[in-house]
Amino acid sequence: MERVAEPTGGQHAAPPAARAPGVRRGRRRGALAVMDNIGERYYEAELYRLKGELLLAQQGNGPLWFEAEGRFQHALAVARSQQAKSLELRAAMSLARLWQRQGQHAEAHALLAEVYGWFTEGFDTQDVREAKALLQELQRGRAQ
Repeated sequence: MERVAEPTGGQHAAPPAARAPGVRRGRRRGALAVMDNIGERYYEAELYRLKGELLLAQQGNGPLWFEAEGRFQHALAVARSQQAKSLELRAAMSLARLWQRQGQHAEAHALLAEVYGWFTEGFDTQDVREAKALLQELQRGRAQ
C-alpha cells in the first residue's frame, strides 16, 4: 500500500481512491461533470469526500487542510440531505481523521459518535468496523 507522509513525521496509508488509475490526473472532475450532465447525484457526497482525501494526499497539511475540510463538510451535508447514512459515515470518518490530525479529538469523537449512533445493523461491514475503531482511538486521544 502506498504511504503518505503526515505532518507529524509519521505515515498513513493513502486512501484507495488516491491510488486509482487516472484519479491523480484529474479524472475525478470528469465524474462531477458527468454527474451534472445526467443529473444523477447519488454519489455526489462520495465524490466530494474523495476530493478531500486527494487534497490531503497531495500535501497533507497547511492550506490544503482547510480546502479538504470544506470538501468533507460539503460531503457530509450532501449525504445528510440525501439521507445516505453509509456515505454520511464515510464523510464523518474523513472529517474526524482530519480533526484528529489537528488535535481536535473531542470534536472528531462527537461528530463520528453522532453518525455511528444511527447504525442498528451492518456492524460487520468494513466502514462500520473502521468507524468503531476510530471512535475508540479518538476516545483514547480525548483522555490524554
